[in-house]
Amino acid sequence: MMQRALKRFGPLLLLAAAAMRAMAADTPLWLNPDKPVAERVKDLVGRMTLEEKMTQICENASAVPRIGLPAYNYWNECLHGVARAGVATVFPQAIGMAATWDTPLVHQEADVIATEARAKHREYTESHNGDSGQFSGLNFWTPNINIFRDPRWGRGQETYGEDPFLTSRIAVAFITGLQGDDPRYVKAMACAKHFAVHSGPESLRHQFDATPSERDLYETYLPQFEAAVREAHVGAVMGAYNSVNGVPACANHFLLTEVLRQRWGFDGHVVSDCGAISDIFKNHGFAKSEGEAAGLSLKAGCDLGCWGHVENILDALQTGLITEADIDRSATRVLTARFRLGLFDPPERVPYAQIPVSANDTPEHAQLALRVARESIVILKNNGVLPLDRAHIKRIAVMGLNATGDSGSWVLVGNYNGSPSHMVPILDGITAVAGTNIQVVYSPACSLVVPYGDTKGDVRSEAMASAIAEAKQADVVIYVGGLSPLLENEERPVPYDGFDNGDRTRIELPDVQTQALKALQETGKPVIYVNCSGSAVAMPWEAGNLPAIVQAWYPGQEGGTAVAEALFGDINPAGRLPVTFYRTTDDLPSFTDYSMTNRTYRYFNGKPLFAFGHGLSYTSFEYKSVKCDRSEAGPADTVHVSLVVTNTGARDGDEVVQVYFRHLDSQVSQPLEALCGFQRVPVSHGKSAPVDIEVPLQRFRYWDVAKSQYVVEPGKYEILVGAASDDIRTRIPFSVVASK
Repeated sequence: MMQRALKRFGPLLLLAAAAMRAMAADTPLWLNPDKPVAERVKDLVGRMTLEEKMTQICENASAVPRIGLPAYNYWNECLHGVARAGVATVFPQAIGMAATWDTPLVHQEADVIATEARAKHREYTESHNGDSGQFSGLNFWTPNINIFRDPRWGRGQETYGEDPFLTSRIAVAFITGLQGDDPRYVKAMACAKHFAVHSGPESLRHQFDATPSERDLYETYLPQFEAAVREAHVGAVMGAYNSVNGVPACANHFLLTEVLRQRWGFDGHVVSDCGAISDIFKNHGFAKSEGEAAGLSLKAGCDLGCWGHVENILDALQTGLITEADIDRSATRVLTARFRLGLFDPPERVPYAQIPVSANDTPEHAQLALRVARESIVILKNNGVLPLDRAHIKRIAVMGLNATGDSGSWVLVGNYNGSPSHMVPILDGITAVAGTNIQVVYSPACSLVVPYGDTKGDVRSEAMASAIAEAKQADVVIYVGGLSPLLENEERPVPYDGFDNGDRTRIELPDVQTQALKALQETGKPVIYVNCSGSAVAMPWEAGNLPAIVQAWYPGQEGGTAVAEALFGDINPAGRLPVTFYRTTDDLPSFTDYSMTNRTYRYFNGKPLFAFGHGLSYTSFEYKSVKCDRSEAGPADTVHVSLVVTNTGARDGDEVVQVYFRHLDSQVSQPLEALCGFQRVPVSHGKSAPVDIEVPLQRFRYWDVAKSQYVVEPGKYEILVGAASDDIRTRIPFSVVASK
């Protein structure tokens, strides 16, 4: 028993002993937990040779045995659960998290992810002599807070949607949940990515030059990063692959130093996306060599190179492009992260180091994953067929590859995911929730998409014929289709029509599925469509002809249960869209055009299929006594929008109250409307709930190009209160007056 204890706790005991020895005068200052972090980091960096310091600014930081510094790999992921590190709780994909419009819930989820991260880190280091390998450290390259400006982007599923304000609120909740609230130590360190102006195309990302206007840059592409820095105090920021207005993001002094550090006060470290520094030379042609690329990135403010090479940094040093002081600066920033995580302090002094290995993948965490999945589900359409009535159903035909099997499993976990110890596919969820008195049968019906050159697909196949026969024998048909993370993803070539290197070339539901749905509908049985996707899907025929459509996203390990409960009314879904669902690809500007003109609900001049903020309920809500506490205020003031929400239906439910603003007489072009506040509110049937939403008027700001600053323009506005961007219940006249 003693031998097992020494094997398990030996490394931590050695580190604790080393820290205790630091109390003595002849012990290195950097191991003294009572000294300020800045002094400790300076002492540690000062003890390293030049070569040793260079190894610390690459993502796989080498151990320095002569001074007792363990190895540490900074690359880890936790987009919706600890990823790529074995068994972990898998929550709904990020876009589904955003669809909850529930920031306290997202904060709670991130805290659980950090708990599992600490459990995994402890288990790994205890068995690896204190070293941390890839995907075992406590620095997480999450969240992805790029704006989902175009639904064709394959990585949009990783984001919190198309709106800068909603994205900022979800991001702040996630980052603060992950990093914890201890005044001294960080629980797990977040990294906001990809900075900046990054959202496809995937096939061009290593050489693409994004050229947004100055106003689009400051009003759409930067605000959520500013919130991550100023409000959430994010520990790290990742530079993007692409260039921004001619300068590669990871060598962009304007972005990484002037904006990030000088304007916003960022005090963490910047890491490159993997291979992005090499891209500066190889693909952007901005540098003449790998060494020059490494030097330019370091000088610009990129501290840590993913897939960085010490020889390139040395080359930049030898050619005089950088100095040892530049290396010291970046090494100091990067090593500070490990001190803030408490990795060099006695475990008993770090509260998060007490988290046991058994805290990973617990039943309580699975229940939270189920709750997030429940809250993420959006009812897009319902003519009354939902919720399903068990008393009048004897047989259900479940169709579609996304319901189960390999495709169904991938559909649950999305990308950048962990490995759940168990999963509930949608078919299994329906079978379990339906109960023993209802027979559930399954047919794949058709493929999700067809290979290039296949004009017919398999609608006329034996599988489809079998599906139609099953549908005719059923009381209701549930078709589970949409997309898959195997189709939309990060820089992933697939040989299917409509997809390009992880992106989509068109946003319509693949025609093979529409044809299958038409054939199923012709049976005369009600067909409920469950759409699984990480992005908006154009489905005008389905919206016009099917009785019900449910958006399930990629719903995590418990997704099948949540979807089934929503279909049967065991829960009352209240998710809301964080993106616009367009009618057709023709509604979209060019994918490579980074102008926000005619993009997203803020600027789109057409009529969406389903609007930003849209989501139905099994009950109804009435807004009463809607008012603002003032009719006018100054730019620096905060107003309160209050109302009473009454549940006028027969079921308990949540309502998501949304507050938008609109300029009425601006001297410059402005958004059609813009979100500035929201609150998810549970209300029992027949009851009312008071709602008070705080709106700082700085949220009305725009970027004044002439003044090179944000301005809240005096004049007339409307404050819009409603249930979606296209469901405004009350318009409140409001004036912003000039500051005295």
